[in-house]
Amino acid sequence: MATRILRVSDERIGAGPALDAALAPRGFTPVGARSAEEALALLAQEAFDALVVDLDTPGLDGVDLCGRAAAAHPQVPAVVLAEPAHRDAAVAAIRAGAWDFLLRPLDVEALAGLLQRAARTLLREGPRRASLPTPAPRAPPAATSTDAVEVLGDSPALREAYALIDRVADSDASVLILGESGTGKEAAAQALHERSRRREGPFVAINCAAMPEALLESELFGHARGAFTDAKSARTGLFVQASGGTLFLDEIGELPLTLQPKLLRALQSRRVRPVGGDAEVAFDARVVAATNQDLESAVNEGRFREDLYFRIHVIGIELPPLRARGQDVLLLARRFTEDFAQRSGKPVRALAPAVEARLLDYPWPGNVRELQNCIERAVALTAGDVVQLEDLPARIRDHRRARSGRELVDLTELVPLEEVERRHILRVLEAVGGSRTLAARTLGLDRKTLYRKLERYGAGD
Repeated sequence: MATRILRVSDERIGAGPALDAALAPRGFTPVGARSAEEALALLAQEAFDALVVDLDTPGLDGVDLCGRAAAAHPQVPAVVLAEPAHRDAAVAAIRAGAWDFLLRPLDVEALAGLLQRAARTLLREGPRRASLPTPAPRAPPAATSTDAVEVLGDSPALREAYALIDRVADSDASVLILGESGTGKEAAAQALHERSRRREGPFVAINCAAMPEALLESELFGHARGAFTDAKSARTGLFVQASGGTLFLDEIGELPLTLQPKLLRALQSRRVRPVGGDAEVAFDARVVAATNQDLESAVNEGRFREDLYFRIHVIGIELPPLRARGQDVLLLARRFTEDFAQRSGKPVRALAPAVEARLLDYPWPGNVRELQNCIERAVALTAGDVVQLEDLPARIRDHRRARSGRELVDLTELVPLEEVERRHILRVLEAVGGSRTLAARTLGLDRKTLYRKLERYGAGD
């Protein structure tokens, strides 16, 4: 049975009738629409397996169309097409509810494969999804154990990150999670998986920095029998093992440059060739990557391929450092205290006020992971039912935040209001590790306004 596609585009070469002619021999029945209103009317009147939206169509707000179509017809996945210069609009369409996007020049085989996968996945749960009300935004997951670093909190920056996770969970677009070491990137990846339609499938994780290149290649792509010494039997790679679910590539910035072309090809073709194998194997997994590095700098320095960077960074989710999360420090510390007390059987019930004050003052360079280790140690050492200052590690117990002019405005010093603002902006920027995105969010400014202020204060570099 042919797959019915609703196409919204103009009549340029590469779109419209030309696209119809390319898709028809591949088992698709395209139906054209020239406007958003016509497309929405057709979706309401007829059954379609997928929607193709050309964002470069004159007079069409494709992002708005994707959002309206996703809200009214969640069982019909939308794939958007765009010129490379309009990549930001394509990403906005994903956030609005589109399934995925392709950039021109158009690879018809890639488009056909994408449409088939999207239609198959949604077909399995389309009637159920169509009957469900739009879910309310979900809060970050509560920490139920301390076996893994949990992302728990109520700060605006963290809630914004999880709101984005909610919005893109049901898309198959690649996601790059950004954040310092210990901020909970794997927990965020698991939350993305658990909130997606792939939640019943496997969540497969690998740390790209944890093994040598040859072993990493075999783990990711698999190997044929006899491919190398000790390869006495064939092995299925993690891409294929993750089919139906999510593959999490942690520390993607450490991926050897020699393996990056093979990863790029796998992401583009949705097929892998095992080491020593002759045939490619198809896989159906969403790929989520994470890094604590500045990959843009790595691209500029030649350590990371630009085309791979754009392939994995369709959607970027930035996790804030713990020092930028305010009272979340105490929320986490109290939860960890409860968990470790229960695990150890000790009657520890609280943190002393002096302990809480010191935890709030400390900058937590190791983020949530460092806080977790600190509380585990304190619960183990405390002799009573309340954790005291002497139970903390010396580096935290003896820490005193520097009260330099850069960090604190001395209210006895008569300075212009502009100088007060300058010092506060620089203090916030330092507290969030130099991330202008997080600084703008913390200050309640848009990024352009923050950039203008930094330029005015001579701190724009």
